[in-house]
Amino acid sequence: MRETRKKAVALSYDKEKDSVPRVSATGKGLIAESIIEKAKENHVPIMEDSSMIELLSELDINEKVPEELYQAVAEVFAFIYRTDQKMNND
Repeated sequence: MRETRKKAVALSYDKEKDSVPRVSATGKGLIAESIIEKAKENHVPIMEDSSMIELLSELDINEKVPEELYQAVAEVFAFIYRTDQKMNND
């Protein structure tokens, strides 16, 4: 049986510079683990969604999220907003 390698994609959004989020990092295996570790170190919320990762990992670093993925990415940002709200209330 083939072991599946961990994958990770990081998104960034700067409302002053961009109209839509961009892929800021993507990787498999050790690189994915490094992305996840950096997110944890910087208290960045982590959402696990394998189908979303498959779609976003096809994009290049610094590439804007395409329109057909706006709804899915909006769900990610809603998750982040809820997580931030919960952390601020605890």
